[in-house]
Amino acid sequence: MATYAYRCPDCGPFEVRLPIGTAEAVADCPACRSPARRVFTAPSLARLSPAMSAALTRAEKSQEAPEVVTRAPEPRWRTPQHPALSRLPRP
Repeated sequence: MATYAYRCPDCGPFEVRLPIGTAEAVADCPACRSPARRVFTAPSLARLSPAMSAALTRAEKSQEAPEVVTRAPEPRWRTPQHPALSRLPRP
């Protein structure tokens, strides 16, 4: 499904979701039912979360110049606060 933008001369812009390649040059406005012309806009290709964008950037960067690891990373788990919890097995 793609989102197509139309502009009604009376009501202003609105969007319609249709299968790719099926949008007509003119569509009826959902508010006033008058004909509205299709508006061509840039595609929305940058809708990634910041975490996903950073991960993709790191992966792309590591293809050419991978980082060298000199030692294993420190464990991220903390010691339990309660003394009874310290006797529980850890993975």
